[in-house]
Amino acid sequence: MHGMFGSLSNLGLLSRALSDSYSVISVDMRNHGESPHSLEMDYPSMANDIIELMNNLKLDQANLIGHSMGGKVAMQVALTHPERVNRLVVADIAPVDYKPDRHGGVLEGLTSLETTRPTSRKEADQLLATYVDESSVRAFLLKNLVRAKDGRFDLRLYMEGIIANYYDKLTLAPTGKPFSGSALFIKGENSAYIQDKHRSEVLRLFPNTKLKVIANTGHWLHVEKPETFNKTVRVFLNGQ
Repeated sequence: MHGMFGSLSNLGLLSRALSDSYSVISVDMRNHGESPHSLEMDYPSMANDIIELMNNLKLDQANLIGHSMGGKVAMQVALTHPERVNRLVVADIAPVDYKPDRHGGVLEGLTSLETTRPTSRKEADQLLATYVDESSVRAFLLKNLVRAKDGRFDLRLYMEGIIANYYDKLTLAPTGKPFSGSALFIKGENSAYIQDKHRSEVLRLFPNTKLKVIANTGHWLHVEKPETFNKTVRVFLNGQ
């Protein structure tokens, strides 16, 4: 399960690394990619999306892996439907409330793209650069562009649904009874999303937790050091 503004391809390297031993299911979260659009967007509703998907696929139980927002969804599933979760992997996010300003001008930039409907990816990048300085972040966001029949580019993101919930419901921590199953939290060393002050809440909700830190990485640890990240996940899923 990917993070905010992402899609099912974000964890593609991990999916391929696990596919020789596991049946891997990558999902577009609601209001992202090719999944349905909704003005309702909170962690309980997104957790129910995952349960509905598992039911449709006739999966009684699964290992859940989520990055950032997807990690919160994975945690919410484990806290409210523990019988459906075998092992839980959370990448660089904690079960706490976060301030809603961590993405800077991203919302404004994406909204501008949605309104302008650029005719080329170069034009889209130039427009987005007005709001987002980092070229790597722009490249990630521009993966959401899809060419429409009239030749212009549209966003696969449902911005109205995201914006409606971005500053309140999507900043909240997952809630529920503690999950006693095996959990792994993986932190990027240079990322502030998991901090020492979060440890007590992690252990309260997920008492059977291992914490791994991947050195010299930020929030996009699975992209910055994919081999280390993939190996860490595989070892945990194998029960080691």
